[in-house]
Amino acid sequence: MIQLSINGEAKAFAAPLTVSGLIATLELTGKRVAIERNGEIVPRSLHAQTQLADGDVLEMVVAVGGG
Repeated sequence: MIQLSINGEAKAFAAPLTVSGLIATLELTGKRVAIERNGEIVPRSLHAQTQLADGDVLEMVVAVGGG
């Protein structure tokens, strides 16, 4: 298990976990999601390769359409 802080809330997940795996676990697949990991933006092209580690601090924003 790994502990992550997501938008200030502590959550536990099975390890190993990538950013894209986290997005799938949170049922956000297909949505426009911006993720900052430990103060650095994770480009969408690197979501599948970016491994999350115990103690990572994530800020996550999901784009909402409308007008």
